[in-house]
Amino acid sequence: MQVESQILQWFTHFHENPEISWKEYETTDKLAEILDELQVPYRRFDDVTGLLAEIGGGKEVIAVRADIDALWQEVDGEFRANHSCGHDANISMVLGALLLIKNEKLNKRIRFIFQPAEEKGNGANSMIDRGAIEDVTHLFGVHLRPIEELPFGKVSPAIHHGAAMFLEGQIKGIDAHGARPHQGKNAIDVAVAIHQALKNLYFSPFEAYSAKLTKIQAGGENANIIPGTASFSIDARAAKNDILFQMKDQIEKDLHSLTQQFDIEIDWEWQDVTPGAEVSIEASAIAREAIIEIVGIENLAEEVITSGSDDFHFYTIRHPEVKAAMIGIGSDLAPGLHHPNMTFNHDSLLIGAKVIAKTLSNIAEKD
Repeated sequence: MQVESQILQWFTHFHENPEISWKEYETTDKLAEILDELQVPYRRFDDVTGLLAEIGGGKEVIAVRADIDALWQEVDGEFRANHSCGHDANISMVLGALLLIKNEKLNKRIRFIFQPAEEKGNGANSMIDRGAIEDVTHLFGVHLRPIEELPFGKVSPAIHHGAAMFLEGQIKGIDAHGARPHQGKNAIDVAVAIHQALKNLYFSPFEAYSAKLTKIQAGGENANIIPGTASFSIDARAAKNDILFQMKDQIEKDLHSLTQQFDIEIDWEWQDVTPGAEVSIEASAIAREAIIEIVGIENLAEEVITSGSDDFHFYTIRHPEVKAAMIGIGSDLAPGLHHPNMTFNHDSLLIGAKVIAKTLSNIAEKD
């Protein structure tokens, strides 16, 4: 009961003090404070937030990652940082696992990766560049799942995320008076054409994929001005990495074609690419055994296949020798991830902490 109370206390703090990507300064300070209290050594960085902590001994390293950033979104009419993706829960479950196993006899080192900027898609790379995966043989992540994927009490040994990429673009046409449209180059016409081009993307019907405009900003306060400039965003996703990159190529071809068709300029940049999951059969089997030990075989769920994405999978894309899986925790999470008023059953935090702890200790206690 003391462990559960501590996990809830940590969760409450992180939930009430969210910080957006790359600005998790107080979150990192709080993590350092907790680790000091637990007498667990850690390493911070001068140039990025987040930290690495470690327990145990030996050459081999087993790692677990918790993402620590929040989203910036409108909540009850106010834009603010908000943990609607459940990263506050991920932090608390991983800290709970640390609390549960820190005094066990471990034959391997266990590294705790508290990673910034998952929501920006490049936080994992920052940790990889700073040695987070050195000597790591197995890596685990954890994430709450929406109720339509997993109900409370069920736990999955692996989450198969899709691949995703995000584009920010600028249309540069010519403003005109509403009465003289022939004198301008309407950016809204171009935005509509981009929308239609995305609808005309076709790949194998046996593959899951989608591409859509997620932002269009054009025009001002005057209804009689045809806007020549507009900004836009594209969200592209696929179940497989190769389909995503085919989409990327086709989207760029379409944008080039539209510049010629409308005789305007379109500038764009891919902000980040989040690869699809590369799940290790061995890692998911280890997690499966731990789940059965903690919640019983009746609460073992199948591996989750989801259209969401997570930069966790950069660890294995850049280090394919690492055996990795992300554990999915059923928590009756609703209405859904990234919903500004997302809620979940807090009893799932202790379940998640115990499953992570058992997963890590089952490997680290072996010679």
